[in-house]
Amino acid sequence: MRFRIIWPGKTRDARLRALIDDYFERLSHFVRCEVVELRESGRSDKAGIDKDTRSISDALRPGAVTVLLDPDGAEWTSRQLADQVRAWEGGGIKEVSFVVGGPHGLSRDFVMSVNKRWSLSRLTLTHEMARVLLVEQLYRAYTIVHGLPYQK
Repeated sequence: MRFRIIWPGKTRDARLRALIDDYFERLSHFVRCEVVELRESGRSDKAGIDKDTRSISDALRPGAVTVLLDPDGAEWTSRQLADQVRAWEGGGIKEVSFVVGGPHGLSRDFVMSVNKRWSLSRLTLTHEMARVLLVEQLYRAYTIVHGLPYQK
């Protein structure tokens, strides 16, 4: 299985980028994974949102399970995420794409078309913090799956 993590823009805060890199390195011991950083439109109007949505849609591979980080999505515990990882692996899923949308959102059609919508928290997070939390929780899920002590 492979994870593709897709988000617009670069992580500008060096401390958060270092955390992402650290958890990404840890995660890569369990699963093939890559980060796809897309160019942001920088516009908050409908045309900008549509452009960001098209860019993300174009980055998705056919047949991949798409999980959108969405404040209105389902909330999972770390154990539920670990169970979902097991199900994907056991179900022969070849690729799971995690999408962190841009700061101005994504088109409603795209949001409704994804396979799963996942809310990391009821709290409002910056997009850069959400990136850290996403990669950390994916790593945590694998430590749970493999019975490693990190999750304690």
